[in-house]
Amino acid sequence: MAGICDNARMTIVADPTDADVVIVNTCGFIDDAKTESIDTIFDMAGLHRPMLIVCGCLSQRYGSELADEMPEVDYFLGVNDYERLPEIIEGTGSGDERICIGSTPECFTEFSARRLGGNPYSATLRIAEGCNNCCAYCVIPQIRGRYRSRKMENIIAEADQLAASGTRELLLIAQDVTEYGRDLYGTMKLPELLRRLCQIDGIRWIRLMYCYEDKITDELINVMAAEEKICKYIDIPLQHFSDDVLKSMRRRSTSASIKDTIARLRSAIPDIHIRTTFITGFPGETESDFEKLADFAEETRFERLGVFAYSREKGTPAGDMECQIDEEIKAERADYIMRHQVDISREINEDKIGSIMEILVEGVDDENGYGADSGNSEGAAYIGRTEYDAPEIDGNVIFTVSERSEPLKPGDFVKVRIDDAFDYDLVGTLIE
Repeated sequence: MAGICDNARMTIVADPTDADVVIVNTCGFIDDAKTESIDTIFDMAGLHRPMLIVCGCLSQRYGSELADEMPEVDYFLGVNDYERLPEIIEGTGSGDERICIGSTPECFTEFSARRLGGNPYSATLRIAEGCNNCCAYCVIPQIRGRYRSRKMENIIAEADQLAASGTRELLLIAQDVTEYGRDLYGTMKLPELLRRLCQIDGIRWIRLMYCYEDKITDELINVMAAEEKICKYIDIPLQHFSDDVLKSMRRRSTSASIKDTIARLRSAIPDIHIRTTFITGFPGETESDFEKLADFAEETRFERLGVFAYSREKGTPAGDMECQIDEEIKAERADYIMRHQVDISREINEDKIGSIMEILVEGVDDENGYGADSGNSEGAAYIGRTEYDAPEIDGNVIFTVSERSEPLKPGDFVKVRIDDAFDYDLVGTLIE
């Protein structure tokens, strides 16, 4: 959206009170996200800007209902209608409709422009849109439509442009990254795409997000193991471990296939860090089901783990199921797993003490009083990430730098000795 507005010679401002038009991009996936989106809309409406536009999943899913309840909002745009922003803002559209939600396209639609954010050294690279998995708890197929792979040559072209603009880390994203290519080419093409992306000069790290366990093939694992640019990191939202719950969720994974995939990954890539997420309190989840999940989490010792209490969504098969779990029980079960995960995470981090790790610098660590101009006699401190940490999701590395060192820039890669470890973050010293 920012790129489209740039192309239309509009200026993006940091402070909404300085704007003539405020655009709120929303999520409509779970209750917490919807609540945050609605709160933000009302906050922006209170600024009394000349124009307020609401975009994204919440608009796509509830556009008509929101229009009735939010007269403060001038326009609602769906997830496939961002190209209409200039005509709406400039008032050059052919109609005066307030709800602008088009139909889902049959193939991947390329956007006319893109604007990199404040950290151009790390960028997402979308390889597909939509989802065919139709899990029982999820509304994404209703919001985003069927799975639509992006043409490989267009992905490579954008990656080339990103590298030329200073991007060093690519995060491959889609609702299901592992499904890539089946609809376009008749077979899953993620391994081939990865090999081609690894040939791009300037790209240092390639990170895989949102991989489905049942589609992690030996070919994909072999490519990950062979290509140095692919981070030894993979995000696999498993959601559960009990076969009964997985079946009720309409997941294709089983407890046996999950164990096998984890074993294959760790055998081929011994230092791989696996991120996963679980859902607790899915309708019908028994105490025995939960114990299987909790035991599995403790035995497997995931390097990165998040747990969500199940969110009941209207219009989903799970939302209509009987045997809904009490909200307090859902939360207690999520908290139980996360309390144990804190100890696991800290122990895994402690094993890194004394090692030398490559760090992607993200900026100066002002929060801990080590700003570049702080005058601290021990030098400045910076914040960065390892290849085992995705931005804004996983932990950070705080490291000190000698006063004799040249200032570091976001996007630099440096070697850091790890001196200390906490639950999720590491502390270290730059190796000159």
